[in-house]
Amino acid sequence: MKTRLSPALAAFLGLSIPAFADVKLPALISDNMVLLQDSKANVWGTADAGEKVTVKLGDHSAAATADPDGKWSVKLEGLKPGAGRDMTVAGKNSITIKNVAVGEVWIASGQSNMEMSVKAAKDSDKEIAAAQFPDIRVFTVTKKGSKTPLDDCTGKWEIATPENAGHFSAVGYFFSRELHAKLKQPIGLIHTSWGGTPVETWIPESGMKSNDRFGEHWAKKMAAYPAAKAEYDKQLAALKEATEKAKAEGKPAPRPPRAPEGPDSLNGAPSGLYNGMIAPVAPYTIRGALWYQGESNAGPTNRGNMDLYGQLFPTLILSWRYEFAKAQGVAREESEFPFLFVQLANFHPRNEQPVDSYWAQIREAQTGTLEVPRTGMAVAIDIGEAADIHPKNKQEVGRRLSLCALAQVYFQEVEYSGPLYREMQIEDGKVRLNLSNAQDLKTTDGGPIKGFALAGEDRKFHWAQAKLDMDHIVVSSPDVPNPVAIRYGWSDNPDVNLVNGAGLPASPFRSDKWKQEPPAGSAGN
Repeated sequence: MKTRLSPALAAFLGLSIPAFADVKLPALISDNMVLLQDSKANVWGTADAGEKVTVKLGDHSAAATADPDGKWSVKLEGLKPGAGRDMTVAGKNSITIKNVAVGEVWIASGQSNMEMSVKAAKDSDKEIAAAQFPDIRVFTVTKKGSKTPLDDCTGKWEIATPENAGHFSAVGYFFSRELHAKLKQPIGLIHTSWGGTPVETWIPESGMKSNDRFGEHWAKKMAAYPAAKAEYDKQLAALKEATEKAKAEGKPAPRPPRAPEGPDSLNGAPSGLYNGMIAPVAPYTIRGALWYQGESNAGPTNRGNMDLYGQLFPTLILSWRYEFAKAQGVAREESEFPFLFVQLANFHPRNEQPVDSYWAQIREAQTGTLEVPRTGMAVAIDIGEAADIHPKNKQEVGRRLSLCALAQVYFQEVEYSGPLYREMQIEDGKVRLNLSNAQDLKTTDGGPIKGFALAGEDRKFHWAQAKLDMDHIVVSSPDVPNPVAIRYGWSDNPDVNLVNGAGLPASPFRSDKWKQEPPAGSAGN
C-alpha cells in the first residue's frame, strides 16, 4: 500500500514532492460553455500526476491520465448540436459543468473596434432589449498582459440576455446572432481584445522570432521611448488643465493621449497579450477566428515601416494556427481554422486632393493577407465616421463577417465579398479595370462612380472619371493623358460609392507601389 507523505513531513525529511490536488479546470471549462460540434473537442485541466480523469457528456466519454506535471486533456468526438446538458469531470473528485451546449465556437480578438460593446453600438437600447438568445453564449477574457504564456485566464460564460448583452463585444455578438439565425445551432464566442493595441503584441514569440526586421523596428522604438515618455507626461499635465477647463465650461473632456509603448507595456510589447489573453484560449477547440485591428499600426510612429504590417499580420494568423494545434495536441492540418478579419473603416476628415494615407496602406496590407489560405475580409470603407474612430454600425460589420463564414466555412450560397482589384490595362489614354466579385456593379446613390484617381509618369494623382462597361470599369482623366497608375479609395476617409449586386463595397486599392509620405494629421489611434 502506498502512503502519501504530508507536506510537513516531507519538508522535515528534506524531500521535494509534488503537491497533491483535486482535479481542477480552467476558466473556459465552466457552466454555460459551448463545445464545438463534430470535432475533437478538447477538454483539459490538472490533477495529481498519474491520476486517471474521465470526462462524460451524455453518451460521450473520454479518459486520460495526468502527466508528470499534473496536466491532462481528452477529446470528445462526434458531438451533435444541442444545449442544456451537464458534463462531469471525475478523478479523485468530481466536477459537474452545467448547461453545456454543443454547436459552433469562434474566437474574436483585436483592439477597440472589436472590444466596443453592444451598449456603445447603434440602436443599443433596442438591441439589448431584444437579446433573448439562450443558445448564444459569450466568454469575455479579462485583460491581462504577460511576459510568458499563461495556462489560464479569468472570465465566465454568459448567456445572451438583456442583462448581459450590453457588455458583449458588439461585432462578436452581431456575428454570432447572424450565424445563430442561419444555422439554427448554439453559438459560442470567446472574446479576447484590448483597445489601442498593435498587432505585434498579439503574436506569439514563435512568430515574432521569425521576423528580424521587426526586431530592428522595436529596438528603435525602445531607444526613442525616454523622449516619448517625457512628451507623454507633458501632455498628461496639459490634459488635466484642459479637462478642468472643459468641465467648468460644460464641455466634453478632451481625449487623453495614448501612452507610448515601453519595455514594460505588456499591452503593447511583442507577444505581451498573446501570452496573457490568447495562450490560455489556445487549447480550446474553435471553428474559426474573427479579427478587427490595425488602427494602432496606422500612424506616424511606424513611419517607414508601414509595409511591416503586411508581414506581421499573416505571421499572426499562421502562428496562431501553429500554437493552437500544439496546445490542443492535434496535427497542424487539423487546426487550419478560418481567419476572418475587418478591413479598416473610413476615418478622419476627407482630403480635397488625392494624397497618400497611412490608413490606406494598412488596408492594402489587410487585402494582401487574403493570400493566406482560409482567410476572409469584411470591407468597412463605407460605414465609418469621420470624427469617430469607433463607428457605431457594428451590426453591418458583424453581418459582413457572417457572410464570409456562411460562404467559406458553412458552404452556403451567399455573396460574401465586394469587388477586389485584379488587373488594369491601358487603352488609348484610359485605364480598363478587371475586378473580381464584380457582378452587377453599381453605385450606392445611382450617380457617377466616385473615388478613382490616375497618375502619369510624374506620379502626381488627379481625380478621374469612371464609367461602367459590363463588369469592367473604364477610368480616364483630362489631367492625365498617359496614365500609368490608378488608385481607388486611397485615403483615410475616401468618398466612394462602388458596390456589386449584393451591395458589398469595393475594397480600396492601388496599382502602384510608390513610396509617398502621407500628409500631416494622417495618424492611427
